[in-house]
Amino acid sequence: MKHLIFSLPVLIMSIFYSCKPQEAADLVILNGKVLTIDTDNPLAEAIAVVDDKITDVGTNSRIRKLIDPEKTQIIDASGRLVIPGFNDAHVHFGPLDPDFIELRYTTDPSTITAKVKAQVAKSIPGELIRGGHWEHEMFITREWPTKELIDKVSPDNPVVLARADGHSRLVNSYVLKKSGITKNTPDPFGGEIQRDPVTGEPTGILKETAMDLINTGDVKTQRSPEDEAEKTWQGYLLAMKEARELGVTSVQNAGSEDFEAYEKLQKEGELTCRIDIGKPLTGDTDILNKYKELSGKYPDSGDWIRFGYLKAFIDGSMGSGTALMFEPYNDEPSTSGLAMWNYDEFENMVLTADKMGFQIGVHAIGDKGNNWILNAFEKAQQVNGKRDSRHRDEHTQTLQSSDIPRFAKLGVIPSMQPTHCISDKKFYEKRIGTERSKGAYAWRSLVDAGSVLAFGTDYQVEPLNPIEGLYAAVTRKERRGEDGEGWFPEQKLTMEEAIKFYTLGSSFAQFMENRKGMIKEGFLADIVIVDKDLLTIPENEIMSTRVDYTIVGGKVVYTSGK
Repeated sequence: MKHLIFSLPVLIMSIFYSCKPQEAADLVILNGKVLTIDTDNPLAEAIAVVDDKITDVGTNSRIRKLIDPEKTQIIDASGRLVIPGFNDAHVHFGPLDPDFIELRYTTDPSTITAKVKAQVAKSIPGELIRGGHWEHEMFITREWPTKELIDKVSPDNPVVLARADGHSRLVNSYVLKKSGITKNTPDPFGGEIQRDPVTGEPTGILKETAMDLINTGDVKTQRSPEDEAEKTWQGYLLAMKEARELGVTSVQNAGSEDFEAYEKLQKEGELTCRIDIGKPLTGDTDILNKYKELSGKYPDSGDWIRFGYLKAFIDGSMGSGTALMFEPYNDEPSTSGLAMWNYDEFENMVLTADKMGFQIGVHAIGDKGNNWILNAFEKAQQVNGKRDSRHRDEHTQTLQSSDIPRFAKLGVIPSMQPTHCISDKKFYEKRIGTERSKGAYAWRSLVDAGSVLAFGTDYQVEPLNPIEGLYAAVTRKERRGEDGEGWFPEQKLTMEEAIKFYTLGSSFAQFMENRKGMIKEGFLADIVIVDKDLLTIPENEIMSTRVDYTIVGGKVVYTSGK
C-alpha cells in the first residue's frame, strides 16, 4: 500500500506529461542545478522555453524531448546553478556618465583632489564637474570633507560631489558663490548647511533639502545639443550593459525617469532589462490624475515598461546623521535627525494617493521615520478601507521592535538593500548605540513576523551587483571578510531565502509574482546561470561569483563565454 501511495503522484505526473502537447522549445537549458523558487517543484535539472515564457521545468530526459535540432538553442549548464533573473526592487537607474568622477571606496581624501584636478584639466572653464559615492566614514581621518579639498584645483568650475547615500553633497566655493550661500544663509526646512564651528562659514557640505539651494550658474559645455543627446543615449546603453552582465533582468526605479528613452531602447532592440518607473508622491489631485493617464499608458499588465509606485522621503540617512530618530544621536546629541515633511502634510498625501489607488513607497531610515510611515499607511486603511495596496517602506533600516509585526499586519513591503548593512555597520553603533542598532536591517525578525521582503541595491548609492547583496544577507560581514559570525548575526538569512527575496520577493512588491520571480511553467523566461554554487560554497567565495548567462524573455542577452 505504501508503495502504491508513493508511486501514485509519479504515475499521475507521467500520464499528464505524456498527454501534454509537446511543442518544440526555442531554448533549453540542460544539466543544471535549477533553484526554481517554486515550492511545488524546488529543484530541477532542465528548462524549456518557447517565445518569452517557460514551458517546462523538469528532468534532462523530459526536456530533451522538446529539442528541435533546427530551431532549438541549447545551453549546457554543466552542473552550474540556475536561478531566476535578479529583480532589483530599488534603484536609481538611468544613463551612465563616462565623465562622472567615481569616488567609491576612497580612503584618502587627497584622492578626491587628484581626481577633480584631472577632470578639470579635460574641461573648459564653467563646465560642471560631477562625481560622488564618497563615504567620509571610510576616510583615514573619518572627518567630513570640506571645500578646501577641491577649491585649489577648481577655481573656474562648479564642482558637485555627492556622498554615497545621496543625502549630502560637497561643493566648492565657486558653487557656494553662485548659489548665494553664505554664513548668514538660514538652513532650509529639512536641510542643513554645514558650517565651520569657529568661523560659521559654510564648509561646502550641504545636507538634504539644502542641496536644493545649489546653483551651478550658466554651465558651459564643449558639446553641441546633438552631442549631448548622443552622450545620454550611450549612457543608457552602458547602463543596460552593466545590468545584463550582472544578471539583473528587472529594475524598479525609485523615482522619475524618462519613459520615452526606454521606449526607444525597446524599439531599437536594446532594452535588455524590464523596468518600472514611478513618480514623486503628491497630494495634488490634478497631478495624480495625470499620473493615472500615464499609468494607463504603461499598465500593470505590461511586462517591460510599467508605471511604478509613488516615491517620497520621510527622512535622510544614517551616514549623514539626518535619519529621523525618536532619541538624539549618540555622537551628536543636539540632533535627532531631519523630517522631510511635517507629519500631517505627509499623512494627507498618503491618504489622497491611496484613495486614488496608487502604490506608495517611502524612504525611511530612522526608527521614528519608519514609525511615521507605518502610522500613515495604517491611517489610510482606516479612512479609505483595506485593499491589497502593497505600500512599500523603502530601506526599512532602523526599527523599534514593536513596529516589526506591523509590516505583515498592514501588508506593507519592507523594500530593503542588504549591502547597506555591510556598508553602514562600521558607524551605526557610533551614531545610535548598540541597543538601537539591534533594530537595524532586521531581516530575520521581519520574515519570522510574516513579512515578504523585496531586495535591491539602491544603485547608484551601492553597486548594482546582486551577488554583493546575497553575501551581505547571509554574512552581515565586511566585503573583504572578517572573523566571527557577523554584525547581529541573529538577523542573517539563508542563501535560498536571500535569492528568493531578490527574485520572487521583488516581483511580489510590484504585483508580478504570478508571472515573474520563479522558474515555473508559464512564467517569463528571465533566467541567470552563475559560475559557482551559491547554495554550497563557503562564504568567502560568494563575492567572487560571476554570472555566465543572462536570459531575458527567452533571449540570451549576455554570456561570459565560459
